[in-house]
Amino acid sequence: MLDALLPMGPPSIDQLSRIIATVAAPAFLLGAVASFIAVLISRINRVVDRSQILHAIVDDDSSKAYLKADIPRLKRRAALLNRSLLCSIISAILTALIIIVAFISSMFSMAHEYGVAILFVAALVLFCLSLIDLAREARIALHENDFRA
Repeated sequence: MLDALLPMGPPSIDQLSRIIATVAAPAFLLGAVASFIAVLISRINRVVDRSQILHAIVDDDSSKAYLKADIPRLKRRAALLNRSLLCSIISAILTALIIIVAFISSMFSMAHEYGVAILFVAALVLFCLSLIDLAREARIALHENDFRA
């Protein structure tokens, strides 16, 4: 029964070359998205660390109590970064699916162009949404309180 599902023989070097050439762009996109995810996680960690420091300030400390007013801004930044991270992760999953679909469909001699194109466009749209959220977060990231000692 398994023999009926497998192609007649192993893929030729020509087939493998075409598949690898087809998935080169998605592979580069996957690397870029993975690096971007690392940047987002780093930014989220900084926001969380700053938030924890601000929450630790006692209300009686008049020299630093004004810093607690920054907590809503940090919550907004965290929300934007979280959404950006989610879009990036989904983009990475879709990009990995592109590579999987390309190899499997080639193995079974199935047309995959439309499916791969749709997945690629969806991955790029999500990556763009992630970049937009990062840009929005970066706009609110700097505040005069960040430069006070």
